[in-house]
Amino acid sequence: MVGDKDKAPSRRFRDGSGSPSALVFAAGAVALWSTNALVGKSLLASHPVSLVQLLQFCGAALVFAVLHLASRKGDTQDAAFAKGADGTLAPVAVGFIGLVGTMVLQYIAFASMPVIEANLVAYTWPLMVAAAVIVLGKRQRPVLLGLTAVLGFVGVALVISGGRGQPFLQGSIVGYLAAFGSALCMAFYSIAVARLATPSERLLLPSALVGVGLTLLWCIHDGAAWPSSEHLLLGLYLGAGPMGLGYYFWSRALKLEGGGKVAVIAYLTPIASTLLLTLSGERLTLTAIAGAVLVIGSCIAVGIERSEAENHA
Repeated sequence: MVGDKDKAPSRRFRDGSGSPSALVFAAGAVALWSTNALVGKSLLASHPVSLVQLLQFCGAALVFAVLHLASRKGDTQDAAFAKGADGTLAPVAVGFIGLVGTMVLQYIAFASMPVIEANLVAYTWPLMVAAAVIVLGKRQRPVLLGLTAVLGFVGVALVISGGRGQPFLQGSIVGYLAAFGSALCMAFYSIAVARLATPSERLLLPSALVGVGLTLLWCIHDGAAWPSSEHLLLGLYLGAGPMGLGYYFWSRALKLEGGGKVAVIAYLTPIASTLLLTLSGERLTLTAIAGAVLVIGSCIAVGIERSEAENHA
């Protein structure tokens, strides 16, 4: 249940004082996330998923630990409130599904199918959030928004098929399911985190530590070799940047604003990340490009409607 303190940030946003901070945090998250697939692709070319994930969770755990220590020194009153408000398993579940579930499934997808296609499917989570809003919220144009969301999922099907004249899902079904599962996990996290009073770093640190333990066991099972210093730094960047600061910035943005304009910013992620992958040599067929346009366009359309609806509320 969301308490009065949780609702305060949303009221500040509608009054105009919360808007700049929320948008800055969201833009920072998108900028970091946009580099995730490109750097991940380079590491997966020579290392197993287990090792890349271990480095990621180590980097993220360090970031969350630093943020946790800084917040303890900065505001003990808020810490006491958060501890009392969410003293259940709900924050643990939200953090685990949102961080561990999203990232592990995403990188399994990256390793099992073309990265540029896995990236587009995994970043349909803003569309899933929009679809959830249509189902759960009271919108002025539900039929129009529903059709827009359907077009977005048609785009997902086109991206997956790739337009290569192959039977649907002839590629690795594990990769497609993992990418879609990653999107579901992130959509769930984006909806749930704004409803929790627990500060972002306290929500994510335990999940990152669990991720370190699980991926360490995974590495031992795979017999993964220690990476070079260059790849070590890249792996830690993936953890500290896209995973660590990216999740922290996004969680802060959602707690400040809760949706609307921040959601529109999130839809820039597949655009920027796909552009970077294309510049690196990845290619999409014309059919997959058409699907990407449908996915991104439908996300933006629904996000703009959410923003306008909140402004008129």
